[in-house]
Amino acid sequence: MQRTWNIETTGMVGESVRLNGWVHGIRRMGDKLVFIDLRDGSAIVQVVFYRPDLDEATMKAIDELSIEYVVEVEGVVNARGAKQMNPDMPTGMVEIGVKTLKILNTSETPPFEVSKDTMDVNEELRLKYRYLDLRTERLQHHLRLRSLYVQACRQHLLKNHFVEIETPYLTKATPEGSRDFVVPSRLQPGKFFALPQSPQQYKQLAMVAGFERYFQMARCFRDEDPRADRGFEHTQIDIELSFVEREDVMQTIEAMITEAVESLGFTLKEKPFPRLTYKESMERYGADKFDMRTEEDKKHGVLAYAWVVDFPFFEKTEEGGWIFTHNPFSQPKPEFLADHLAGANTENILTTQYDLVCNGYETGGGSIRAHDPKVLRSTYKTMGYTDAEIDESVGHMLEAFKYGAPPHGGIGLGIERMIMILTGETYLREVQAFPMTGSAHTSVMDAPSALPEKALRESHIRVTE
Repeated sequence: MQRTWNIETTGMVGESVRLNGWVHGIRRMGDKLVFIDLRDGSAIVQVVFYRPDLDEATMKAIDELSIEYVVEVEGVVNARGAKQMNPDMPTGMVEIGVKTLKILNTSETPPFEVSKDTMDVNEELRLKYRYLDLRTERLQHHLRLRSLYVQACRQHLLKNHFVEIETPYLTKATPEGSRDFVVPSRLQPGKFFALPQSPQQYKQLAMVAGFERYFQMARCFRDEDPRADRGFEHTQIDIELSFVEREDVMQTIEAMITEAVESLGFTLKEKPFPRLTYKESMERYGADKFDMRTEEDKKHGVLAYAWVVDFPFFEKTEEGGWIFTHNPFSQPKPEFLADHLAGANTENILTTQYDLVCNGYETGGGSIRAHDPKVLRSTYKTMGYTDAEIDESVGHMLEAFKYGAPPHGGIGLGIERMIMILTGETYLREVQAFPMTGSAHTSVMDAPSALPEKALRESHIRVTE
């Protein structure tokens, strides 16, 4: 007999089924009757054991049974009477009359109750036993919602001529706004790879390669101090398009987001999404990420998206120089292109950057890119790079742009940030499977940790105090 998912039993009254899962709860009603709530990845279903009808092996297994044991049961799906139905359970109109029970694995008593919400459980304990924490209803919901959201976005992009392309994790360190995580090269002593802060350069090179519409669910790594809504690594829906202007990209992303979140049952406050300039958002809200919802909107889980555009390209550094505000690969707005190339009027140059905000959070950001090598070189000149330093940092991009680079633009949309908004959570760790702790340690596994001396020697590393 093939395994049946718990949720499927609602349409199988009178049929024999084999179910697998975890013992979520046990109720022993005297000598003859035992109820268990059996949990699998689809739902919880009530399983009924009537001892007089069972063989000796099954009765012995029932006596051994405890919470979180892994079991297999075979039985018949029965309709519950009107008074016995449980409207709070998706399977509440049926129960399984068991014929046989097999214990597949036992379980020690968990360090916290997985049948209850663990929000108030100590964070270090939750992350040490994250595989148990993930059994809870709330986190099961969040991770499954994340999967559905990603799938909806992927399907939208695929039907609109996008190509899913993976880019390398081991790459070159280049300035993108945060510290890089670096990886020593065993074969080239004294040299290092960097983990990508984003696939920015590779996706632009995919445009030069003629793919025109690229996306991937990209892992990104940034050596930043952990915060509630930011960590060492995250996943973003990374997108790039050729032969587009700013409005084309924004409309494309808006259509994808709208289709994805509405397919999941969420309501949008405004369509199309409002567009505010950076100046307008600062004057109106005092920030470039803001919440446009009313109290009524918040009560009903409404999503209030908006675009912020016309950002300053550069800002002053503490040393008095210039640094990009968002992305060095951005294209200035057309009316500022001549100034940019001349290195003039730097403080007033606006870029083609656009940010997508929702319910007070930034959920993504992108821009139209510089595809002319003169424009990209001017950006680095403004930031004080010498020609030699420019060639060392982005010479490969300047070289690629000589070979018919199309006008292009794109965006990166944080998946965890978006799921955090959809679920109403305030910590990224609540929507990640195995997040870092607040003290920047991995969950479950003990990392970072020291390397054996042999591994250090092979990587040509010497650790000093």
